[in-house]
Amino acid sequence: MSSTTATIDIAIPPLTDAEKLEFGPQNNHYAPGVNADRLIVASYNIRYARGPYLIWGGLRRKVGLMNLRRRPHHVGQQIADAARTFGSGTLLPPVDILGLQEADKRTVRTGGHHVAQEIATHLDMNWVHAPAGIPRGIKPVQRQWWLDFEEPIDLHDVGDTGVALLSRLPISDVTRIDLPWQECPWRPRLAMAATVSGIRIFNAHVDPHAACDGQLAQLEVIADQADAVTGPTIIMGDFNTLSRQKCLETRSFLESRGYKTPIPTGTATWRGAGLRMHADWIFARGLKFVRWGIARPLQVSDHWPIWAEIEL
Repeated sequence: MSSTTATIDIAIPPLTDAEKLEFGPQNNHYAPGVNADRLIVASYNIRYARGPYLIWGGLRRKVGLMNLRRRPHHVGQQIADAARTFGSGTLLPPVDILGLQEADKRTVRTGGHHVAQEIATHLDMNWVHAPAGIPRGIKPVQRQWWLDFEEPIDLHDVGDTGVALLSRLPISDVTRIDLPWQECPWRPRLAMAATVSGIRIFNAHVDPHAACDGQLAQLEVIADQADAVTGPTIIMGDFNTLSRQKCLETRSFLESRGYKTPIPTGTATWRGAGLRMHADWIFARGLKFVRWGIARPLQVSDHWPIWAEIEL
């Protein structure tokens, strides 16, 4: 299968080199004597820390009932709840490496919060953020109403969304990966790669509106870059496999490239309007899974965090 990048008839100013990645401090946050032979890796589409009600919230927004005055306080509480969950060991073991998707950076819809940076500060972790590079000042094309529950970023909002990686260990060799996309031009799809403790980690947010072949084209870009790595590798994130067929084809594709996952196909990681679907995954090559889980019932997003303990 060959991947191609679609031509889009809109003017999207490219990100400058300085805007493509944003780094926080990089330090070793492990206390002396901590066993680093095993690591807890987690992935979470945090949906800009707005809570679990994607569809109900979208309906309220459409009829003008969305109140932005309390947004800074509300999102701040959500960020603190997420940080407590990832650090306290209650719903999942304390996390060593965390991949975030839909991590907004100072948008109006998050009340000006920088989601990844603030969670990292709460947890005393290193972080790097790759912004999506959304269009500015260009009105989005009209989509079908059932695809428009997401609260959009304003046309002239100075903020952005994106993917991020947080780690207790230093993060190095960070690469931004722009994925081929065409169905959702106002939400460019991207991934990032970084090395932590000798492991090459890929954190991806795959297009939910693409057909199976479109999603696999995006994963193929990531897998091709991962093939250049000789050491252990993790590919994780929100793959938006919102049908059984997409789950099966995604799993088959990555297993054909030598990856394994402990998560059974069909495990619910997303919910909305009474539906539950398997959207999020952790795959690894050259590493042993010890255990895994879903961090329910965290209410910060319409997704639940997934996690796995790996043995180095």
